[in-house]
Amino acid sequence: MNEAAQTLDGWYSLHLLYSVDWPSLRLLEKDEMETLVTELQDFLKRQEEVHDKKEGSYAFYNITGQKADLILWMLRPTIDELNALELEFNKLQISDFLIPAYSYVSIIELSNYLAKESDEDPYQNEYVKKRLYPEVPKSRYICFYPMDKRRQGEDNWYMLDMEKRRELMRSHGMIGRGYAGKVKQFITGSVGLDEYEWGVTLFSDEMLQFKKLIYEMRFDEVSARYGDFGDFYVGVHLPADSLLSFFR
Repeated sequence: MNEAAQTLDGWYSLHLLYSVDWPSLRLLEKDEMETLVTELQDFLKRQEEVHDKKEGSYAFYNITGQKADLILWMLRPTIDELNALELEFNKLQISDFLIPAYSYVSIIELSNYLAKESDEDPYQNEYVKKRLYPEVPKSRYICFYPMDKRRQGEDNWYMLDMEKRRELMRSHGMIGRGYAGKVKQFITGSVGLDEYEWGVTLFSDEMLQFKKLIYEMRFDEVSARYGDFGDFYVGVHLPADSLLSFFR
C-alpha cells in the first residue's frame, strides 16, 4: 500500500450557489423588496463581523453565465456552525426567490507533499495558521471549481509512490507561486464529504489571471495526466450595499 499524504485541516467550508427567480422577484412591491434586501444585508453584516474577529470568513459574488447567479462561500471552525448558517440563510425571505444550483462541502487543507521536516507543531506556525484559517479577500473576481486526481489505468495518482507525488507536486506548486500577488488560492479537501476530492477557490482583481494560471497548469504533468475537473464558476464581487440595485 502506498503512503497516504497527510493533511493539516483548518476551517470547514461550504460553497452555496443559487439561481435567482427573477420573474417572481419582479412582482414584489418596493417596500417588500427593501425589507428583503435589508434582511440579507443584516445577514452579510453578521458574516463580516465574524470575519473581522477572525472566527470565520465568507465571500459573496454574482456568478457570470447561466450556471448560477450567486455564490456564497462560508468558512467556520465546525461543520455544525456551517449547518446552522445554511439553515439561517434558508430562512431569509430572499430564499423564496433562490433556486439551489450547486453546493460543495469541504475543509481547508494543506498536504505534507511540500512540507519541510520539523519538530514544531505545524498548527502553531503563523504561516500555516494563515493558510488554514484564512481571511478571504474582497477581490474583484472569484473562480471556483471542484477536481479529482485521476484513477485510470497507468494514470492512477494513488498508485504513485510518495516520492514521485512529492516531485510532481513540487513542480506544480512552482507554477502557482509565479502568480503570487496576482491570484489568491484556497484549496479545500472533500474526500468522503462531496462528489469530488478537492475544491479550488481563486480570487483576483483581474479575471484574465484565472485563465492564464489554469492554462499554464494544464501543461504540468499533475494536471495533464492526473487532473479531472468539474464545472468552473466565475463571478464579480457583490458588496452588501449594492444589493438593492442588483435585485431590482
